[in-house]
Amino acid sequence: MNITVEKNTCAATVNVVVPAEKVASERKTILKSYIGQANIPGFRKGKAPVTMIEKRYEKEIEGELANRLVQEGCDAAIKQEDLKVLNVQVPAAPTFKDDGAFTFETSITLAPEFELPEYKGLSIDVPSAEVTDEDVANSLTELQQRFADFTEISDRPLDDGDFAVIDFKATLDGKPVAEAIGKPAGFLEGREGHWVKIEEDSFLPTFGPQLKGLNVGEEKEVTISIGEDFPISDVRGTDVVFAVTIKEIKVQELPALDDEFAGKLMPDKGIDDLKEVIKQQLAEEKNRAAEDAKVNQIVEQLNQAVDFDLPEELVAAETQGNIQSMAQRAMKQGMTQEMLKSQKDELEQNAAAQARTNLKTNFLLQEIAFKEKIQVEDQDVLQRIYQMAQQENKAPKKYIKELQKANAIQNVRNSVLIGKTIDFLVENAKVTGETVTEEKNDA
Repeated sequence: MNITVEKNTCAATVNVVVPAEKVASERKTILKSYIGQANIPGFRKGKAPVTMIEKRYEKEIEGELANRLVQEGCDAAIKQEDLKVLNVQVPAAPTFKDDGAFTFETSITLAPEFELPEYKGLSIDVPSAEVTDEDVANSLTELQQRFADFTEISDRPLDDGDFAVIDFKATLDGKPVAEAIGKPAGFLEGREGHWVKIEEDSFLPTFGPQLKGLNVGEEKEVTISIGEDFPISDVRGTDVVFAVTIKEIKVQELPALDDEFAGKLMPDKGIDDLKEVIKQQLAEEKNRAAEDAKVNQIVEQLNQAVDFDLPEELVAAETQGNIQSMAQRAMKQGMTQEMLKSQKDELEQNAAAQARTNLKTNFLLQEIAFKEKIQVEDQDVLQRIYQMAQQENKAPKKYIKELQKANAIQNVRNSVLIGKTIDFLVENAKVTGETVTEEKNDA
């Protein structure tokens, strides 16, 4: 075969010319299989004239021959150039030439080439997993607030700790925000019956305190300087004016922290039982946070230590998947389609950045796994699949069939390999910080 390969960043263009002798030999091999199996009316199997079989199955033979030659040509090119292949595209216009030769051109996506940075002995600082009395007290306060009652008052103005029920409209440079920026503006387009707590960090910075002293029925213009971290980029760094009307004033009444309150959450249990459960839950949460911190710091250090180009087709596919996942999560959290549209640019930018980080991390960890000869056994894959089936509340056998149908078993294997590699890096890291989980009494 005559093979030429033009390599670019994470891609290669392969041109292959298969000589007529090779084409004829492969055609003969394929034809033999048809001769033995062909059913031609008037002839016993295997006894029909070759010319008749060739004519009857011409398209099938040509198709099988082309596929075989393309496969052999690609395999030869990959071996010749020692290519690390991620994907081979369908060849453009494979052709049988008049002289009997066969030619084709195809594009191949290549794994990035890079030198691994030092990955053993990375320094990671793990946050404490210790549960204090203050942690428990804060959780109890959150529970109180969640089950609080609200009393409407009208005999005094808004004060610290109160909740205001408001109607508002927002403008930018004297125009409705959506009109000013030329696209949907989410809640900046105005709301009715919106609850705001009169404190600094409620709703928008400085918004709540500016309502202090107002009575029910009163109106006020509240100016807010929009920060650089605001989700809608078009209004960052601007001053948005809110025309606010106070509709109601609510006072929060917290339930007492006693056995009666605990019994509503945990029948037949008291406040001490509730505190113990909270301690256990906080310990689990802090342990998870500590483990996540280890992984995040290792991934961050690896990504900062080396840079390399990524296959753009993989980046595009990963970005699209991230956009869909982010949008689904946002809508589950109450974001509307209108609000998503207003943040389309930011969503796409974040999804693309995350895609590059994910892919880069994956390539780094795969290379480390290869170098350290980290293996994944079938039992490891089955165990992970059983865990996934439990999370999806599905029967394991049925779930395995679903994965097989979607050709997703290899994805599970890769995920297990990545997990094992991260475990290896954590085991070989220099860890500082506290990781104890026992409860600490401040008293």
